[in-house]
This record gives sequence, C-alpha cells and structure tokens, in this order.
Amino acid sequence: MVHLDVLYWQPGWKPSDKPSFRARVAEAVAGDAWVVDGSFSGLAFDITLARADTLVVIDRPRWLCLWRILWRSAFDRDKARPDLPGGCPEQFDWKLMREAWRYDTERAPLIEAERVQYGADVPVVRLRRDRDIQGFLDSVSEHGERSVAVT
Repeated sequence: MVHLDVLYWQPGWKPSDKPSFRARVAEAVAGDAWVVDGSFSGLAFDITLARADTLVVIDRPRWLCLWRILWRSAFDRDKARPDLPGGCPEQFDWKLMREAWRYDTERAPLIEAERVQYGADVPVVRLRRDRDIQGFLDSVSEHGERSVAVT
C-alpha cells in the first residue's frame, strides 16, 4: 500500500516540494502491483493513474467523512497509523474539515477532469457502502496482484 500522505508530508505537516514528491511517487508505483491511497490531483494523479489497472473511488457521504475526521482528531491522537506521516500527529484541522465539506463541488470535478485527461481508459469502480468496499476487496484478493489507484 502506498499512502501518498506519507510521501508528501514532512514532519510538522510541512509539504514536500513538488519535484521530490513526484519522484517518490514514481518510484513507489514503478512495480507491477501496488495500491495507492489518495489522488493528490494536480500533483501526482497523472503518474499513478497512467500506470493503474483500476481507479477505485470511495464515495462516502459528506457527514460520514466529517464524523471520521472529528473522531480521529478527538480519539486517535496517540495512535500510530500506516497512513499517517512520521512527525505529523493527528490533530483537528479546520482546513481539512472545509475540504471534506466542499469535496463534491471543488475537488471531485478537478479529479474527474484529470481522470479523463490521464486515464480515460482506466476502469472506474465506485464504492459507496461498507459492503461494496468489502466485496471489492474480496474480489481483488481472489484475482491476485493489480495496480490500483484509490481516491
């Protein structure tokens, strides 16, 4: 699993410079089988999507995304997670809350435009419910290795 947040954020939630981030992403997806968590559209989606077999869109309700952000910032502050960059503790972040709230109107159209530009032929799987996600995971494990971009 390639967590783009881990490749992008430096300790203290400082952003990486674009060239070094893109180089790390290219290296991470150089193999035959990988799963990327996140699109980082405008920064690296062109790299990952160009090599992906499938694009998986986790399309959860806005309220659920906001709830999970709040939960993590309140109760998971001291927990280590593979998707959390070193030196970047979980914390409440108004900017992240705003991005989650506006995702459908601001981020989703940009991601879709990049999808059409860089991977129009890449099949898209949209997963909305827990059982859809579990069913997809079960099918992937049955069919072996793939290269999947998850946004």
